[in-house]
Amino acid sequence: MKRKYIIKSLVFMMALFFTMPSCTKLENENFSEFIAEDFTPTESDLPRITRAAYGDWRKVLLLWDGYWRVQEVSADQVVIPARPNGWVDGGVHKRIFMHTWLPSDPIVNETWYRSYAGINNCNRVMFQLESLLDEEEAAPAIAELRALRASYYYVLCDVYGNVPIVTDFDVPDGYLPEQNTRKEVYDFVVKELEESIPYLTEENNSETYGRFNEWAARTLLAKVYLNAEVWSGTPQWDKCIAQCDSVILSNKYSLEPDQKNVFVTENQNSNEIIYGISIDENYTTDWNAFDIHMQTLQPSNQATYDMTHTPWGGMCAVPQFIETFDSEDKRLINNFIYGQQYSSSGDMLYCTMGDLAGEPLAYINEIPSIDASQEIHGFRFGKFEIAMGASNILNNDFPLFRYADILMMKAECLLRTGYSDEAAQIVTQIRERAFPVTSGKAAVTGDELLQGSVYDYGVRDNNSTTFEGGGDIPYGRFLDELGWEFNQEGRRRQDLIRFGVFAEKSWFSHSPEGDYRELFPIPLNVMDTNSKLQQNPGY
Repeated sequence: MKRKYIIKSLVFMMALFFTMPSCTKLENENFSEFIAEDFTPTESDLPRITRAAYGDWRKVLLLWDGYWRVQEVSADQVVIPARPNGWVDGGVHKRIFMHTWLPSDPIVNETWYRSYAGINNCNRVMFQLESLLDEEEAAPAIAELRALRASYYYVLCDVYGNVPIVTDFDVPDGYLPEQNTRKEVYDFVVKELEESIPYLTEENNSETYGRFNEWAARTLLAKVYLNAEVWSGTPQWDKCIAQCDSVILSNKYSLEPDQKNVFVTENQNSNEIIYGISIDENYTTDWNAFDIHMQTLQPSNQATYDMTHTPWGGMCAVPQFIETFDSEDKRLINNFIYGQQYSSSGDMLYCTMGDLAGEPLAYINEIPSIDASQEIHGFRFGKFEIAMGASNILNNDFPLFRYADILMMKAECLLRTGYSDEAAQIVTQIRERAFPVTSGKAAVTGDELLQGSVYDYGVRDNNSTTFEGGGDIPYGRFLDELGWEFNQEGRRRQDLIRFGVFAEKSWFSHSPEGDYRELFPIPLNVMDTNSKLQQNPGY
């Protein structure tokens, strides 16, 4: 039955919801609002309609103080120290790194609001489709949207734990959702994915790129199972392996011969990417849409890449993390920017501010402290190719799920269930492309993966020095492997929590603040507007 309506976004008290168009290299049609009486979608329309709910993932992950920062700046690989040009901003960046964030801080607010905006868009499009099509016609699109909605709840379960589950769009005015436990959110995500997978396409091609096909959904389910012990209290290593095996046996994906191929500007054809967040500067217009290069490079580096905008120079690598690398590892050589910097024409670049103004701009693996640094301090981030002539927005797609992750999830589960030699074979496969010249360094044994971490944990800045090491971390060497392979990809916090490091170890200027910091607080203004919510413990 058709009904004439114009769907308008509802504003829930727990978050601000907006109707947002999709941003993708493949499509630019905007189906975020339509009149049902005047439009009956065909099968070919459905992929474009569902894309209206995908654009929020880029905002969740990459916009300022989003999920990427939650995962990386709170962990042991990325830091934003004070610089000659600022980067203090009332202490907000420092509080992320030091685990002293406040319920009112942007880092607490943004992932919540943007994730629920994505959920609202999924609920809205499902509501529209269910009003226009019969159940059988709508089933594939509804399944895809349920999987996508589950991915937003995956983020909320990870960061906040105890959040409301909202599945309806047409809710009454003044609606205040009930709070769910983290276990209930975990169970909901698992159920949504398990029920959606049979209806999702098996195809992996240009039509399904940047969408939840069966294999993207199985990868997400594997990641949920990988973290099941933390999120639900019960480990699910075998279930994670089963999902990984499904993706592996599909023969739809493979490792790139060179890891860098996954992160080049035109990476949408990489066979390693299982689910990529599509970014195109022609359609992606938010200023901070994808600007890691702007946040990490010093102003003089504008001349290195002939960039259209001057970078701001703040974010860099934690020196202790860089020290964990083998010097011949291509993942160090290719994914970080260090040493003397030059213009695109080969001219030496110089510092432009601070105590070293006029001195050569040569990045070194040292940072005095989180409260003071100069332009030269800290290796910078270059995993994602910075194209010549780049604007403030990188044109690379972001590979949220990739085949290397499938292999490493299986390896971790094998390791944790007593099959260390089998895990080592997989890890060696991943390492082989990182050591193409010195192939002997690629091999790793099961016994090595059972050892502790080589990360030299402890406070290390000009104010204090302590020594903790990483030898006491169970499976710490595997945690190192995750760090070497997946740095700069917005996941480190989650890995540290699973290995018992996030709330226990010190690094650079950071010291532990308590186990309760493994979850973020519910934003203060959300608590103030919904009396049904209870704040996470410790806040």
